[in-house]
Amino acid sequence: MYTLLSIVQIFIAIVLVLLILMHSGRDTGLSGAFGVGTGSGPFGGGSLVERNLNRWTLGFAIAFGINTIILLKLG
Repeated sequence: MYTLLSIVQIFIAIVLVLLILMHSGRDTGLSGAFGVGTGSGPFGGGSLVERNLNRWTLGFAIAFGINTIILLKLG
């Protein structure tokens, strides 16, 4: 079980790093790269793609934290 969760942790970490790197700034993220949106909205993203990127990043960050706590309890 510990090995499986460790592999999942590595996968989540890699995906989380990639998602964070896709956020490069206020107006230079995905919406700025494609010329869509002005940085307005609840999370600062102007387009649907930017808002979904924020949701995916938040979801993977929460999964990373929960998996870390589980690994600490098992180890």
